[in-house]
Amino acid sequence: MATFKRGSLLLRPGLARNRWNQLLTLVAALFTTIAVLPLVLVLAYVLIKGGSLLSVGLLTGLPPAPGLEEGGIGNAILGTVIVTLIASLLAIPIGVGAGIYLAEYSRGGAFSRFVRFGTNVLAGVPSIICGVFVYGLIVSSRILFGESYSALAGGIALAVLMIPTVIKTTDEGLKLVPNELRLGAMGIGASRFVTVTRITLPAAFSPIATGVVLSIARGAGETAPLIFTALFSSFWPDGLLKPIASMSVLIYNFAIMPYEAQISLAWAASFVLVVMILAANLLARWLGRLTHS
Repeated sequence: MATFKRGSLLLRPGLARNRWNQLLTLVAALFTTIAVLPLVLVLAYVLIKGGSLLSVGLLTGLPPAPGLEEGGIGNAILGTVIVTLIASLLAIPIGVGAGIYLAEYSRGGAFSRFVRFGTNVLAGVPSIICGVFVYGLIVSSRILFGESYSALAGGIALAVLMIPTVIKTTDEGLKLVPNELRLGAMGIGASRFVTVTRITLPAAFSPIATGVVLSIARGAGETAPLIFTALFSSFWPDGLLKPIASMSVLIYNFAIMPYEAQISLAWAASFVLVVMILAANLLARWLGRLTHS
């Protein structure tokens, strides 16, 4: 039997390998701090510049005319909610349906491989390309009842960006469901449709919901697609076929103005938008934890 000297299992900091371990641990901690530092600085700077401006009037009022003071971003908040809701109503059914097909019905053939490849490519396409695409397809052609810029066009542009995330998370979430559940359901006579709707989808609810929330958070923060499709409006929404305000476009428009009041509103809108996206990401993390609980 092997014998060990007394104290041979104790940590000896003086050994070269232990010194290297401490050094590399410090380097890893330094790189981690550098990676997180931009997030902390952005949140702190936006909080300092925009958090102090929060008020009821800011959240419920209309933006002032250029050069005037005292206004709000209420129309932009409502417009962001409307456009994101339109995008969600379009992207979630399409994305979840495509994910179900890939995970449950496809046989790994050429078509399913093409869909997965196309989803990965679309997920990496710059958002401005989606905006230009919808502009050429819908806005410039006036295919929506003769209207050009509209909330509906903006929602379609955001939906194009959201669909790949929903497809990928649905596909991967359904793959995590044990195959024994499917076999057990089919063994007692359940059809594939009943198995998917009653067994696999409820079991994969948490990862699917996480992907949906993350896609909504991404869509709510996009600017370029909305500039080409929804444009902007300084008034309250006037239907889905008219230009509509959004916080991201308001930030872009007001931040480049030479007026202090508009610049302050841009900072306030930045803070509100960051809080909304942060809340959506925290919700996604909470839903993700349900999978492991």
